Amino acid sequence: MYMRKYLFILLMGLGLVGFSQDFNISALTKVSILTVGPGDELNSKFGHSALRVKDPTTNLDIVYNYGMFDFDTPNFYMKFTRGKLDYSLAKQRFAYFLRSYEIEQRWVKEQVLRLNPKEVQALLQFLENNHLPENRFYKYDFFFDNCTTRLPEVLKTVLGAKLTLDPADVGDETTYRDLIHQNLELNSWSNFGIDLALGSVIDKKGTPFLPINVYDQLTKSKINNEDIVYKDISLLQDHRPINNTNFVATPLFWLTVLLIVVALVTYFDFKKKKRSRWLDFSLFFITGAVGLLILFLWFATDHQATKTNFNALWAFAPNWIVAFFMLKKRLPDWSAIYCYITLGLLVVTAFLWMINIQVFSPLIVLILVALAIRYLFLARTAAVNGVRP
Repeated sequence: MYMRKYLFILLMGLGLVGFSQDFNISALTKVSILTVGPGDELNSKFGHSALRVKDPTTNLDIVYNYGMFDFDTPNFYMKFTRGKLDYSLAKQRFAYFLRSYEIEQRWVKEQVLRLNPKEVQALLQFLENNHLPENRFYKYDFFFDNCTTRLPEVLKTVLGAKLTLDPADVGDETTYRDLIHQNLELNSWSNFGIDLALGSVIDKKGTPFLPINVYDQLTKSKINNEDIVYKDISLLQDHRPINNTNFVATPLFWLTVLLIVVALVTYFDFKKKKRSRWLDFSLFFITGAVGLLILFLWFATDHQATKTNFNALWAFAPNWIVAFFMLKKRLPDWSAIYCYITLGLLVVTAFLWMINIQVFSPLIVLILVALAIRYLFLARTAAVNGVRP
């Protein structure tokens, strides 16, 4: 797996064409959209899109790829986390582009576009101008401005009124979150993490932003009242092995274990009139830390998709501080009120879910129940004097 990943990166780098040139293309030059299927890593789960220009007369065969970024960028990881990393348009040799996905065993489809030589020339000039150092960089946005959404915009800019893009309605009730879920296993850490990190802004009607969405859109689009795609070619088949996930490694298993542990420990604490401080500290510290991360993504980054994230209600950031009070033998006088407040926040979370303000991962039901059990116990414990710690 890791060897394939390194070979992929190497081939993508070797295939880069860093120089600008004036092309003398022939009438046989063809332009096509390349759509790549999902990979195994999270950053490749949603596929990829690029644009190919091929002239058999001059042996020109290059790919224009809007999905490139530079790992050597100063403060790369901080910029990536905060949504401030510039992506860029790069040119690659088609042979290296295709070979890299062959190594990853991902499918690749090619849609050859019905463009005349004048339109091809105009498109190539636009791309070459866009590839200039002063023009090639852009602020990447996963939903609204990515390597895939840029391609229909390029076609609209160059072809103008001659192009009729299909609206590509993804469905009246289909949201951006739904489109993401179509590419991920429900009981997976990647799906759980995405639902945790992304806010209510993605729970609105979605527009085509994934490679497969734009692939379908182009299939139904027209140029001069004719289908813009006149040939659809399968370049590579998907040969990835089927991964049978071990249930013990899934979030459903571990969150179920969490609920059982919280319920059992709380039951015995209640029976013995004791309080397991290690459990209280762990629950408050972890939920508080998650809450701080959610607030960071919400307020301290440029990511639009992480705004207005009501996971911050149950993953309550102040819990991170309260966790240290939970280590004391005697609960603070205010802890009962605090626990009732956090219980109320769990109810608000469920209510927002019920009225579709935000869709949460179904797996958080286990977390909400576990927290509710412990908060109720702590509220009662704090209100009763003489309970031994």
